[in-house]
Amino acid sequence: MVTNRPRSPGPGLPVEPVHGPGTRPGPWTTRRFTGSGTARESNTRYGQLIADGTTDLSVAFDLPTRMGHDSDAPVASGEVGRTGVAIDSVDDMRVLFAGIPLDSVSTSMTVDAPASLLLLLYQLVAEEQGFGADVLRGAIRNDVLQEYVARGTYIFPPKPALRLAADVFTYCGAEIPQWSTLSVSGHLMAEAGASPAQEIAFTLADGIEYVRAAVAAGLDVDEFAPRLSFVLMARTTAQEEAAGFRTARRIWARVMREEFGARNPESLAPRFRTQAEDGRHGAGRGGLSRERGGSRSPHPGSFEQALTPSAHEAARPAPRGLRALAYDTDVPTAAGLSSGLRTAGRAADDIEAATVELMRRVEDFGGAVAAIEHGYQTGEMEDNACRVPREAGSRERVSAGAGGFRIDEGGPHEPPREPLRVSSSVETRQAERLAKLRAWRDQDRVDRHLAGVRRAAAGDDNVLYPMKEALSAGATVGEVCDALREIWGTYTPGGPF
Repeated sequence: MVTNRPRSPGPGLPVEPVHGPGTRPGPWTTRRFTGSGTARESNTRYGQLIADGTTDLSVAFDLPTRMGHDSDAPVASGEVGRTGVAIDSVDDMRVLFAGIPLDSVSTSMTVDAPASLLLLLYQLVAEEQGFGADVLRGAIRNDVLQEYVARGTYIFPPKPALRLAADVFTYCGAEIPQWSTLSVSGHLMAEAGASPAQEIAFTLADGIEYVRAAVAAGLDVDEFAPRLSFVLMARTTAQEEAAGFRTARRIWARVMREEFGARNPESLAPRFRTQAEDGRHGAGRGGLSRERGGSRSPHPGSFEQALTPSAHEAARPAPRGLRALAYDTDVPTAAGLSSGLRTAGRAADDIEAATVELMRRVEDFGGAVAAIEHGYQTGEMEDNACRVPREAGSRERVSAGAGGFRIDEGGPHEPPREPLRVSSSVETRQAERLAKLRAWRDQDRVDRHLAGVRRAAAGDDNVLYPMKEALSAGATVGEVCDALREIWGTYTPGGPF
């Protein structure tokens, strides 16, 4: 239970970075978030990234896929392949990872509401390549709760969505043991207007709700909790960001120990990653906050990410900058890690009181799901987003990543580079692929397995097993989601705020 009074860290509380001075295992991991158009086009881009030295892939999916709609659905018109790759069936996933041995890469899939389906498609393709699920490494974001607060790409109401997430936890524990089943994404709340304290409070409150769901499903907290990760935004100064990480780690360790009885040190010391705002400049800030705050993996965005899926040229600067910071400076050394810890610790004390108070209010509603249904988090974030510009006044901070300095990218005669554009023909090609799939597959077999999905959703059985059978038979992402919609319904925002 979260209390309203901040307390000093007791013995064993991992307030300092997970890897203390002199014990850090090596440079951080880096992933390039990319993908657009068709599976074949994205496969080419992943091959380029691997040639550049990338071993950790991060897949961006388009809006119809993230909303559980097929590319030929009327609601998907105009959006196919535009914010990520379009994946409609196991056939698309097969093309996406053609020539990429899934036993030797770690793949992160940035998707929430239909995360279970994309994971199952990945598993099916790995099995076709001859690899067992026990060798697969990677992560799905699977953070369904932030969708109601920050992004709006939800499908089902919060309670069945949380049940689906818990089914993923159970399934991966039994079938895909090396897979990370959840990444709680506070950085999306920051992008939606949350203050640093709100970002941490609502992120941790969501994490607590997920742990409660996992424990209710019969999972051991010390088996499940180490598989969680959290993503926070690198948006202020490195010192302030380090203080935020310390605050989050301090509170999380206390809750895990006092409410859930966790004893595994990895349950008490959560994995944090950093999302930087800007791909050109965010690598440095993300790396510094990573070291001072204990973030294990800075994830800077492409410098075109706010406008369009990233072209290869836009994807290169961030990982190259991180590699330079990791290998050509002393930032990852003990000296770099320990610098500024005292100041960051004092700042963490200041942030903790506001964070704990917000978490207490969420608990007063009955937890994160109940607070979402009342519109509490959204209301608080909207109030902050409106208040910050008024309070900023003349206290504007110059940031290298926010246009504070000009960097000339090329020579005086180099023409402006056009950002990546996704052709409208992608939608036509995806519709044609779907038409062929439906013509070739055994429709009676598909219908039988979709009926099994409905039965599991209406009962207590884990829905991933019949979902995998349906996808293997040729059912599409949209068809499986429609089967779940029939039982669970869809979410309509409400509440007093």
